[in-house]
Amino acid sequence: MSEFVQAVNDGNFAEAVLDSKKPVLVDFWAQWCGPCRTLAPIVAALAQQYAGTARFMKLNVDDNPQLVERYRVQAIPTLILFRDGEEKQRMVGVARKDLIAQAFDAHVGANN
Repeated sequence: MSEFVQAVNDGNFAEAVLDSKKPVLVDFWAQWCGPCRTLAPIVAALAQQYAGTARFMKLNVDDNPQLVERYRVQAIPTLILFRDGEEKQRMVGVARKDLIAQAFDAHVGANN
């Protein structure tokens, strides 16, 4: 993790994600997942870019099966954007930073 990307799990998901006053992007990942490792620096760069306006979380799918099932995550990496406790956008697989930012801005706003 980094100063801009925090770990989230079954125990703190509701407080950190669903109750957040800011939009939250959750990266569903696993240590053994090559594409997840490819996506990690992109998520970290976006987290720094949107610092103060949004929160960025990583959820290890191996350690949190209840959330994987609840959100029907069938492939990783999966990015889910939450706003006001609701899923607003989902992206599966590795995507370019500009495409993730574009999708993010559609729901969050560039400088909200």
